[in-house]
Amino acid sequence: MTRVIRAGLIQASLGDGLPTELESLKTHLIEKHLALIDDAANQGVEVLCLQELFYGPYFCAEQDRRWYAMAEKIPEGPTVRLMQDVSKKHGMTLVVPIYEESMAGVYYNTAAVLDSDGSYLGKYRKSHIPHLPPGFWEKFYFKPGNCGYPVFQSKVAKIGVYICYDRHFPEGARELGLNGAEIVFNPSATVSGLSDHLWELEQPAHAAANGYFVGAINRVGYEKPWNIGEFYGQSYFCNPRGQIIARGSRDKDEVIVADLDLDEIEDVRQTWQFFRDRRPETYGRLVLP
Repeated sequence: MTRVIRAGLIQASLGDGLPTELESLKTHLIEKHLALIDDAANQGVEVLCLQELFYGPYFCAEQDRRWYAMAEKIPEGPTVRLMQDVSKKHGMTLVVPIYEESMAGVYYNTAAVLDSDGSYLGKYRKSHIPHLPPGFWEKFYFKPGNCGYPVFQSKVAKIGVYICYDRHFPEGARELGLNGAEIVFNPSATVSGLSDHLWELEQPAHAAANGYFVGAINRVGYEKPWNIGEFYGQSYFCNPRGQIIARGSRDKDEVIVADLDLDEIEDVRQTWQFFRDRRPETYGRLVLP
């Protein structure tokens, strides 16, 4: 019996006429994404991932303490609670990126994973935190993650999460494979001119090297007042051979949908025996500071 699941990715722009008050802005963007989640449900999507920091702009383009107000607890915060209800309503597994407050003054860039019955499976905290131009000043907002590279057993698949800048580091991608991931989602926010050629290079390479599916998400459009560049969308799925099998547009809000045959993982790994032939005893320098 084949194991085919329908997976989805949401890419979205901020849009126009945004509220300036932060709580109103957050509510506005959550409502926008709820409509896109409904669209995904109508297309039969069983597992869906939202984009990085989905309920706000990419505020890391500046360093301003006011954005700390966008953070909330996981899982007891309001957005996770809401998305648990949404997940249960649609019978859909959700990966929900959240700006997490762990304790007063300590924040993480996190994704909560919710199963199709609304249950909270756990969270992944972004491990690699950039601080570089033209406007990725993330160390002002996020502490590096401390939960390793967990894999979550949902009702549809074994799910791993890597967030944005993590994708430049193959070590965690390999650990997700060793931990049993069948699909790895990478919600991101990246701009044209900085990472275009890497966008279609690194994550298909992770998929091929580790024999799993990857769902990569980028937001869309220009974000004022910072205008650090164009968030160029083109979210995609690739298969365990590293082939892109579904891709979004550059400039449109949309749900990218693909049917993933999880049995393909075993077929690929029986052909390319990368896990059998690895030599961890020779890689000692990789884990040195």
